[in-house]
Amino acid sequence: MSISIQMKLNENLYLKDPQETKLGKRIIQYSILLIDEIGFEAFTFKKLAERIQSTEASVYRYFENKHKLLVYLLCWYWEWMKFRIEFNTMNIEDPCQKLRIAISSIVDTSRRNTSIEFVDEDVLHRIVVAEATKAYHTKEVDEENKQGFFLTYKSLAKRIAAIAKEINPDYPYPRALASTLLEMANNHIYFALHLPSLTDIELEDGDLSKVERLLEDFAFRLLGKCREGEEG
Repeated sequence: MSISIQMKLNENLYLKDPQETKLGKRIIQYSILLIDEIGFEAFTFKKLAERIQSTEASVYRYFENKHKLLVYLLCWYWEWMKFRIEFNTMNIEDPCQKLRIAISSIVDTSRRNTSIEFVDEDVLHRIVVAEATKAYHTKEVDEENKQGFFLTYKSLAKRIAAIAKEINPDYPYPRALASTLLEMANNHIYFALHLPSLTDIELEDGDLSKVERLLEDFAFRLLGKCREGEEG
C-alpha cells in the first residue's frame, strides 16, 4: 500500500520540485535505483534519462547537476528519519527509551510499516551508507551550507541532541554525540560490509541489531545514564 507524503526540502536543491510531477517522481525513483546499482561516480543524467526513457534535458529541468540530486536524496532520507523519530517518540516520556527509538531509526530508517510509492527507502538507505559523506565533504560545503543545503541534517542532529540533553542535562557535548551517532551508524555498516577489520560488527542476513547495540553502548556510556534496565 502506498501513502502520500511530500517532504519539505530546501528549494535551492532543485529547479523544479520533483515531488510535484509524475516525471519528477520517476527521476527520484530511478536515480535511487541507478546510483545503488552503479555508484555515484559512474551515475550520469544521460544514463538516468535512458533508464526512464526520457531526455537528458528533461532531467536538467529538475536538477542543475548530479551533486544537487544526491544532496536532495539524502535530505529526503534525513527528513524521513526525523519524521519517524518524532512520530515514534510522540507519546514516550522516558528519554532513555526515546534515545533507543532514535538509534533504531538512525541505524535503519528503511524499516517501516508503510511504503512511499516512488521511494524505496531500503535502497535509499544503502545509498546513505555508501555515499552520504560525498554530499558535504566537498570544496563547496561552506557556500552550500550558507544556502541551507544541510538544514535537514542539522535539524535531525538537533532533535537527537535534545533527547541526549533530556537524559543528562549536564552532558557538555550533545551535538557532537548526535552527529557522531549519525556518522557512526553509516560507517560501521559500511565497514562490516566492505572493510570488516575496522569494526567489531558482523552483519548476518541484513540484521542490524548489533549496530544498534554498539550505538546504545556508546551513547549511554558517554551520558552516564540509561544502562540496561535503567530509566531516565
